Amino acid sequence: MATRPVNLVVDSAQPRELAGFWAELLGWRIALDLPSEVAVRAPAADGWDLDLVMVPVPEAKTAKNRIHLDLASGSAAEQRALVDRAVRLGAEPVDIGQGPVPWVVLADPEGNEFCVLEPRPEYARTGAVAAIVLDAADPAGLAAFWAGATGWVLSRRADAQVGLRAPTGRGPWLELLGGAEPKRGKNRVHLDVAPPAGGGHAGEVERLVRLGARTADVGQRDEPWRVLADPEGNEFCVLTPR
Repeated sequence: MATRPVNLVVDSAQPRELAGFWAELLGWRIALDLPSEVAVRAPAADGWDLDLVMVPVPEAKTAKNRIHLDLASGSAAEQRALVDRAVRLGAEPVDIGQGPVPWVVLADPEGNEFCVLEPRPEYARTGAVAAIVLDAADPAGLAAFWAGATGWVLSRRADAQVGLRAPTGRGPWLELLGGAEPKRGKNRVHLDVAPPAGGGHAGEVERLVRLGARTADVGQRDEPWRVLADPEGNEFCVLTPR
């Protein structure tokens, strides 16, 4: 029985303000506002079943994130409008070496990169977020791990990109993109996964380790969840069943 993704977590200097940016940009709502975390939640009809969670950290961002969001658009006009709205809310264009491409690369108010894509048929039914993109040295190998970890299905494979999709066919893709830069310290964006209600926490942690994960130390203490790293060192948390 696989775990499933339940949160995409972003380290933040100002969680409430950053959550406000993403809620306004995506048309979602702030569902939880605590000193320890602020969660942004999509409408049920959107298809995004995770919470987008901002957590406070003192460290500043120093390198390009290894995980970013691609936002969907239905037309060229919609893409332009989404870029304009993001900039009005505090995003800025950013150059990560993309060159002349049909999508637009921006950074949110804390410098987290994201892309506003041109219309693409494969993202027509994803909702606001087309994909959660993870840079990888070995996209196929890392995709195999995450397929086993989440139960998501290998649905697309290109030269340097492998796409996984939830079995429901709803919500964003999880895409593994080749060309990862060397990892520098703890990732500022990570996934949380959890077993379903009634599942076993310790057993799922052991299963993920057998798939290739390893225990990771990011300064956590006696927390109820476990912190692991995937085969390329990307941290993720295994939460208790829910």
